[in-house]
Amino acid sequence: MATVKLTNVKKVYDKNVVAVQDFNLDIADKEFVVFVGPSGCGKSTTLRMIAGLEDISEGTIEIDGVEVNDLEPRDRDIAMVFQNYALYPHLTVFENIAFPLRLKKVNNDTVYNKVTEVAEILGITDYLMRKPRALSGGQRQRVAIGRAMVRDAKVLLMDEPLSNLDAKLRNQMRAEIILLRQRINSTFVYVTHDQTEAMTLGDRIVIMKDGFIQQVGTPEEVFDMPVNLFVAGFIGAPQMNFYNTELVKEGNDYYVTPFGTKMKVSDKKAEGLREKGVGSMSIVLGVRPEHITQGTPGSKDAFTSKILVNEMMGSEFHLHTTCPDGSECIVRIPTLKLDHDARLALTAGHDISITFGGEAMHLFDPETERNLLAD
Repeated sequence: MATVKLTNVKKVYDKNVVAVQDFNLDIADKEFVVFVGPSGCGKSTTLRMIAGLEDISEGTIEIDGVEVNDLEPRDRDIAMVFQNYALYPHLTVFENIAFPLRLKKVNNDTVYNKVTEVAEILGITDYLMRKPRALSGGQRQRVAIGRAMVRDAKVLLMDEPLSNLDAKLRNQMRAEIILLRQRINSTFVYVTHDQTEAMTLGDRIVIMKDGFIQQVGTPEEVFDMPVNLFVAGFIGAPQMNFYNTELVKEGNDYYVTPFGTKMKVSDKKAEGLREKGVGSMSIVLGVRPEHITQGTPGSKDAFTSKILVNEMMGSEFHLHTTCPDGSECIVRIPTLKLDHDARLALTAGHDISITFGGEAMHLFDPETERNLLAD
């Protein structure tokens, strides 16, 4: 078993700078949990407190039911992969990976067997006699991961391990980490500022802001039901569009009225609003770019927006448009079914009619910034 439990954890630095506040989380055995959020949100600090590299100001951290607040990092049965690899330049790849075993006075045969097994899993067998300076960034990161793996630790901590790699290598290493997770029996705690990494790697995602947890859930949960405006804007690329508008209740139905339109909220969402006793009110309406479609000009459920920039992304266009109130709206349009004339109509300076279905709408209270349908 390799469970991790954080209870009311708080970190305060000198001059009363609060980095992490009231952090509560239970991580299950062999679960892959990702901490994600903007720079300075407290995610790396939380990881370092789990590792024992930062003292805890308040609260408790338990690994397998044992409180580790006062335990040294070497006594916590954890392994950590750092952003900057932290390899010894004078040692070969073999000796870098073997280093934790050498500290434990493991015999040479066991060291050889463990290092070669890990190198085979990571695909770096051919590099074992090289020095780190002779490796690419992706190869160095594999060595750093191998050094953590060879310890057979209960918990594997990873602090933005892919941030120093280029885009192509990051994509490749993400896939390799997923495969690695399937081959070793460790609990993973992974820190990143990249929401794409969080969505593709995590069983659950912990979204943080200003030291507080904003939402914990599966990738599907945080994407489909963001609890507040911050989560809605942070998760998804391009980010969600927001419109200040009105929610109107008519009988059992609800409508939104952006820019003089009248769009019906889905029956499922309307039922949830009725159960919560929501009436007519001002709201912030959120719609993801991929859920916007082209509407019929002049229709009551569509409004006109002017195209400023058309980004060709291969399989789709990202249209940056200006709404009637001057705000920006991003629209994703698949290119597959567009003929030549339709593509020309989506160039800068042209108008586009915009609409979206009732199930695609996210409804937020403008004062509390909470999702009206969130628990």
